[in-house]
Amino acid sequence: MLLEQHGQLLMVGFSVNGVIILTFMWVLKAFLEVGFSVNGVIILTFMWVLKAFLESHGRDGRKQDTQEIFTPKLKTPLPRRKRRRKKFNGTTTNPRLSVFYSGKQLYAMVVNDQNKRCLFYGSTLQKSIRQDPSCTTIEAAQRVGEELVKACIDLDINEISSYDRNGLARGDRMRAFEIAISRHGFLPR
Repeated sequence: MLLEQHGQLLMVGFSVNGVIILTFMWVLKAFLEVGFSVNGVIILTFMWVLKAFLESHGRDGRKQDTQEIFTPKLKTPLPRRKRRRKKFNGTTTNPRLSVFYSGKQLYAMVVNDQNKRCLFYGSTLQKSIRQDPSCTTIEAAQRVGEELVKACIDLDINEISSYDRNGLARGDRMRAFEIAISRHGFLPR
């Protein structure tokens, strides 16, 4: 009875690797049939040892580093972003263009890194850019690019030192934004 209860607990709680658990249960059953008096404390201790083994080893039995397995998605591009920002610095006459897009929106900033100031900020969330309710996100991204060009002309900025996409791929919104700013020669190549 005790073995069945602990076996069910093992199957429900620690079913990481079914083969190891079934082998463990078979060994315990063999000990009980031979006549060894297995105490509940020994079974529970053995279960905790098995749990620690299963948590530290993967399905293939090799020891794994838990920090590498559970690295969040947002932590991995951070060192690359820091290296990129060291390399590309914006000035007042040649600022850095930083673009980020989320699931639905696009955000663009023209940044002076020496004074740590944002010279222009535009996003697809602004009411001036989303004039019509039927405006798609691609059209809004194109309008953000046009607003950026107007702001750069007003600020007497003729050239952008670097184009920082923050390691993101060029999707439809990003392409529409790039086309709008490359028409006026603001996209560095």
